[in-house]
Amino acid sequence: MEKIRRNERMSVMMKILSGTPGRMFTLNRFCELFGAAKSTISEDLDALRRVAGSFDLGEIETVTGAAGGVLYRPLRSRESSLAYISDLCRELSGSERVLPGDFLYYSDILSTPEIVNRMGEILATEFAEKKTDFVLTMETKGIPVAFATANALGIPLVIARHSSKVYEGSAVNINYVSGSGNIETMSLSRRAVKENQRALIVDDFLRGGGTARGMVDLMREFNVSVEGMAFVMSTLTPEKKRISGEKSLMTLEVVSGEVPEAIVRPAKWLEA
Repeated sequence: MEKIRRNERMSVMMKILSGTPGRMFTLNRFCELFGAAKSTISEDLDALRRVAGSFDLGEIETVTGAAGGVLYRPLRSRESSLAYISDLCRELSGSERVLPGDFLYYSDILSTPEIVNRMGEILATEFAEKKTDFVLTMETKGIPVAFATANALGIPLVIARHSSKVYEGSAVNINYVSGSGNIETMSLSRRAVKENQRALIVDDFLRGGGTARGMVDLMREFNVSVEGMAFVMSTLTPEKKRISGEKSLMTLEVVSGEVPEAIVRPAKWLEA
């Protein structure tokens, strides 16, 4: 086998690690892949760790012990997260995106992979210490950012639906009060989660908190604890939501007038 140069080894290792966040790789795997000694691989990883930290590219963590190895977490600094979300807020503010009912059009944002992946990394950074087992969202608009968050955390995505599907087997169904005040149904396959797991709820929009409250109640039916709730955007009104302790990336205020105007700001916790 042709000898592999150090820059080549490091490029391949970074690609492998960043492509599967949260997954543990043993040093032996890299040793066998490159035909190199453990000491050589360890030096390469130390260099990658320094570079990733210097350029805010995430964290490369080494775990010692028999079951140890190395893994990558796409964590972002608070400063870079605030700068990125501030740019998004400027793009979303104004009158052009305001919809009837004081809603905001930002489906284009939620369907842009680069933006969604970055938001997922920011949320994953905030909830990384919670050690959750899966991300829960409600179909449909919240799926992209929930998927990105789950990917960044290295855990599965679970999707609650408005009705059960035959191909998902038996399901648990609950009724909940939506943000519009209507009684709706939420369904989740019994095989989707297990008792005593820990969930992170991620969705796109929070107004009154009815759907989020429904997801919390749904997890209670499975005996699953909710360790956090995160949203892309929340409205300033109503001030009192049906949930508490949630975190959103942005807040929305629509100023009424002849031409309604949206004021979108980064959430206060990003500025702390």
